Amino acid sequence: MITIDRPYTGHVSPGGNPQQRDIPGARIIKMSVGGMDNNCYLIQCVTGPALLIDAANEPERITELVEQEAPGKVALIVTTHQHPDHWWGLKDVVTALGVPTAAHELDAAPLPVAPDRLLAGGDTLEIGELRLAVVHLRGHTPGSVALALTDESGRVHLFTGDSLFPGGLGKTGTPADFDTLYADVTTELFAPHPDDTVVYPGHGDDTTLGVERPHLNEWRARGW
Repeated sequence: MITIDRPYTGHVSPGGNPQQRDIPGARIIKMSVGGMDNNCYLIQCVTGPALLIDAANEPERITELVEQEAPGKVALIVTTHQHPDHWWGLKDVVTALGVPTAAHELDAAPLPVAPDRLLAGGDTLEIGELRLAVVHLRGHTPGSVALALTDESGRVHLFTGDSLFPGGLGKTGTPADFDTLYADVTTELFAPHPDDTVVYPGHGDDTTLGVERPHLNEWRARGW
């Protein structure tokens, strides 16, 4: 049995217990998997259906979590981008759960399971009564996506993959890629969403847009 910790702090560690955050209309379970401290998120609507984000590693542990907390309820698995540390467990989790997968078209080819749904910026995922907006963020990879969930209170929860972390943007290979990612993150995440928006990254602790916003010019100047 997997023990789920409360209250929610947003800090989870490889091999440690997942944490649950209850939000109006849903719950979010965050679990760290694998040696690279990848975050896997299980988001479940109060009506039952659930979404899994990044079956990154330790597929047996992810499957155990799902079967314990949302048996038969996962409607979709989303992979945020093509880097292998975010999909090492995907094939085995899909085999165990038998649910469809989704990823952006530009990052679909390297995945071990061909996506059943190809995502594009502006799409909406419907999971029970939850609506998650797909945000395309170029730069870390060509087809990186974030998912934006607005809860019943109006607060936004952003699942950003490796595009936005506490303290800066995700890694980019060239100055041009950084410029593209900076432009997309500022335009698609910071501009439309308020400071209390919660950021759930692909590795490490959570943050908010309000904590990060004052540092945007600093990130731009340093180029990473």
